Amino acid sequence: MLRPVDGVDDIMDDVARLNRLGWDRLVEERNVWTRPVPSVSVDRARHGDWAIFLTPDRPVPRDWFGDVAGRDILCLASGGGQQGPILAAAGARVTVFDASPRQLAQDEMVAARDGLVLATRLGLMHDLSDIPDASFDLIFHPASNCFAPDIEPVWRECFRVLRPGGALLAGFMNPDVYIFDLDAQERDELVVRFPLPYADITSLPADELQRLVEQDHVVEFSHSLETQIGGQLKAGFVLTGLFEDKDFGMPDTGRSRFMPVLFATRAMKP
Repeated sequence: MLRPVDGVDDIMDDVARLNRLGWDRLVEERNVWTRPVPSVSVDRARHGDWAIFLTPDRPVPRDWFGDVAGRDILCLASGGGQQGPILAAAGARVTVFDASPRQLAQDEMVAARDGLVLATRLGLMHDLSDIPDASFDLIFHPASNCFAPDIEPVWRECFRVLRPGGALLAGFMNPDVYIFDLDAQERDELVVRFPLPYADITSLPADELQRLVEQDHVVEFSHSLETQIGGQLKAGFVLTGLFEDKDFGMPDTGRSRFMPVLFATRAMKP
């Protein structure tokens, strides 16, 4: 459970600790974002047949990547043995960066199992200070910044570690999904309850927050489109692509019935 904190830095540290341990637990529970790709998918990627996801249901267009062979790619907050191994099998030099040791272990397992070369690094998505400037040609950042209290530092760090002409591919939540009551959604009802910006740690009463952490193990934060898309532009990126997506396999039920649940963007460093 979250402990009492004295200031912003304490809150950031506490959230990071909880979400790191939470994702370790989600690996144990085989959450869909923690299940390693099978060897057959790795073999297909070696022969040019591959697709990976920033958001649940819609594969990223291949032309968003260009030719990945021989390029340096950072899979940011992207552990789980999914995207990184596929890109490595397709010929990229891959570094998987994640806050969860158990998530990184999934990538290491796939690499050992299938004879892939990739690197793993433990850390928080807003702090890439151990990575030199202009180290990567592409950053692949699946929908995960909902676990960070502040995302503009993430965009600034992405811009710094990309080479000129490099691309940032990012997925993120539609902030509007956070206005709805959580318990009502479990009943397939959409009941408007919360104003934005939303944060589990401040928007929920203590007893509901405790139940949420016990069930989901992690806490989330809404981020406005101003900080998602505008934050990328503010960091220096040029937006070159965008698409919408829904929840896993749910076009006709739940919140996906009424609106896109996630977005994905492609942004270039000039």
